[in-house]
Amino acid sequence: MSDANADGRNAIPGYRTSSASGTTSSESGKPKSGRTVHRFLAIFLVTQLTLFVFELTPAGQRYLVIPVTSAVAAVSVDLMSTVDQNVKASGKTIWNPANGFGVTIEAGCNEVEASILLIAAILAFPSIWAQKLGGILIGVVTVQALNLFRIISLFYIGQWDRELFQWAHLYIWQALIMLDVLIVFLLWLRFVVKRAPTETESTTS
Repeated sequence: MSDANADGRNAIPGYRTSSASGTTSSESGKPKSGRTVHRFLAIFLVTQLTLFVFELTPAGQRYLVIPVTSAVAAVSVDLMSTVDQNVKASGKTIWNPANGFGVTIEAGCNEVEASILLIAAILAFPSIWAQKLGGILIGVVTVQALNLFRIISLFYIGQWDRELFQWAHLYIWQALIMLDVLIVFLLWLRFVVKRAPTETESTTS
């Protein structure tokens, strides 16, 4: 066994010693990081569960799901009508009277669930409310913008090839929407972390 030198070179592993300040601190970041992860997961799961339950309630359907679904259908038709006058919409159904093909935007196709995942993740991460609200607003708009492109593409793919429509609907676009949610969250996370005070700044007396 050997004694620790004054400059801390032989100090106990897991500790760092500063001879200038005379203070010794443990690697407390590890347990703190663990608590932060547990807190994030707990808030994420509780928020997600709460919003999903609300979505399924009559109030959630009336004031959230149905209005969002109808709005998505209406905006999709408005965009398509600029280049295709055969597109019509009624509620959550979009169809082409010329060939009879139509699609109905059901639950899971309005990307309310994807938006809920993004909202829960942003609310769970420790940041100021201005950053949370900004991230939620920009994130939900981004998810819905991609969803509009998804619906428009599927509408025309279905008129061209029904088998390809099913494959694109069930697999390709589902994966792309989830990837979009992940990318938006990571970009927001990068923005927040860049503006967070550094450890040195936060501990300076």
